[in-house]
Formats: sequence, C-alpha cells, structure tokens
Amino acid sequence: MQVFRSPFSVSDAPCALTIGNFDGVHLGHQVILDRLVKVARQRGLPAAVMTFEPHPRELFTPEAAPARLSSLREKLELLAVQGVDRVYVVRFTRAFAALSADAFIHDILVRRLQARYVLVGDDFCFGARRQGNFEMLSQVGGALGLTVESMPSVMSGQTRVSSTAVREALAAGDCALAACLLGRPYSISGRVFHGDKIGRTLGFPTANIQVKHNKPPLKGIFAVEVHGLDQRIYQGAASLGLRPTITANGRATLEVNLFDFGRSIYGEHLRVDFLTKLRDEEKYASLDELTQAIARDVAQCRHFFAQRELTIAHSIQQAG
Repeated sequence: MQVFRSPFSVSDAPCALTIGNFDGVHLGHQVILDRLVKVARQRGLPAAVMTFEPHPRELFTPEAAPARLSSLREKLELLAVQGVDRVYVVRFTRAFAALSADAFIHDILVRRLQARYVLVGDDFCFGARRQGNFEMLSQVGGALGLTVESMPSVMSGQTRVSSTAVREALAAGDCALAACLLGRPYSISGRVFHGDKIGRTLGFPTANIQVKHNKPPLKGIFAVEVHGLDQRIYQGAASLGLRPTITANGRATLEVNLFDFGRSIYGEHLRVDFLTKLRDEEKYASLDELTQAIARDVAQCRHFFAQRELTIAHSIQQAG
C-alpha cells in the first residue's frame, strides 16, 4: 500500500476514492472500504483513501477533541488489511479547512487526485464551514466526470456503528460491545520500552508499551491477548492508566504482565487486544497493597481465560 503525506504534490494515475477520518476502521468503515475496493477492481483503478492528520477537532477544539481509537500507524495497518492501494494523509491545517467546497472538488479531487469515482457516507460534509454535502458533490462532481455514490449508515442491532459509539463502549468498560462494533477486539499497538521495573520488584514483570494516542479511549485493568512476538498468541493482564500509586506525572501507561513468559522483548512491536475489563485503577496506600491487588487481577484473568476455553470446547462439542 502506498502512503502519500499530502494530495497537493500528487499528480498520479486516476483512482477510486473515499474520504474520512476512519478512526478505528470499525464495521461501518469496513462496509465502505469493501464497496470501494470492489468498484475500484471493476474499473481497473487503485482504491484510495483520503484521511486527515490531526483529527479536525484536535485543531479547532483540542480540549474537547475525542479520544483517538487508533494511531496513524494503526489506522494505516487496518486500511491495508481492507485491500486499500493508496492512502493520502492530508495535514489538516486552518488553510486546508478554509478551502471552499467548490475548490475542494475542482482542485483536490479532480485536478490533483484525478478521482473518477468517489464514495462517501450519507452524512458526509466538506469544505469551509462544512458547506459541501453529498448532493453538491454529486451535482458538481458529476459535471466534471466524477461518479459519486453514498453509503447508508451501518447498524448493529439498534446502535448506529460509529467511532463515537465505539468510544462510548470503551469508556463504559464494555469491551464486548466495542468488539461487536469494530468486528474485532479493540487493540493498542506499540513498542516495548524500558520502564522503571517496579513490576519486576513486585514479582509481576511487565512489558511497558508505548501509547501514542492523544488520550486512550479506555482505562483500567484488563484481560488481554498479545500478538507480535512469534506465531503464538500470549495471554496476560494489563493495566492502562495513570498508575496513581507509583507516579503522578499524568501520562497514560500501558503495562502488560504476560503469563508464563520470561524472555526479554525490549524493542519489539506488539499488539494488545483488550478482551474484558476487570476494574478501574485505584491508588493504594502501599506497594504491599498494590502487589496483593495485582495478584488478584492476575488470578481473575487466568480464570477468565480458563472459562473461555471451557466455553469454546463446549461449543465445539455441541457443533459436533
């Protein structure tokens, strides 16, 4: 998959294009991307995505910007899995935000990207003050040779699948609902770095994983699965939060205690899947109290995985 950092210097072969933030690449996004790739293949065009960095609300109202579901790297990895051929990462600035809807169509979509087919959600708006919508894009674009199509919202039961709905599920600690909306468990990826090694002194060594999100959409203690070390999937207990017993620096930290694992993995890039939330993080009066709490968390996580394996085995027996 090719990644371009700006559409303004790109003059390449025509493409089939969709536009959006695609934060989390949830099931609604996946439906759009499936349609995009299908049409692109039919027309012999590369399937392209235009996305934005930073999120527009991080520019205009940073204090009220939503928690990101995915870092840029995670988003690109998810888009590649969907079969996307090109991604245009647009630096979202005040100058870009000030482009009129008409200029966006003429200069960016037609002249720069040479889009031949544009697919958007049914609530898509664009241009300065969000003055452009699907009707305008279809009318103006159609006169310029663009085929424009919209996709309706995707529902999961009574819930509209959206990045906001995923964030709300994660904030409420409902990992199962978030996984339903995403089509996979929610995950955070990052490199293992050297921490203060407090976990090791407490008898529970942890892998400290870089968190590049502006603010994580979930926090607490979780049962997790870890990918990226080898062909195995490792089980563990994870803490994601501010570590109030240890430090007061206000930075979110992701620490994972991998079960039955002892080798050094500094520098490895891992993906942590959050399966279920055990509890919120707490501040303890002493390291001894913290150690006891970690021991209970690890035991509870091991019990979760044991019960899950029994459920899977029972389902296999029933199917057989």
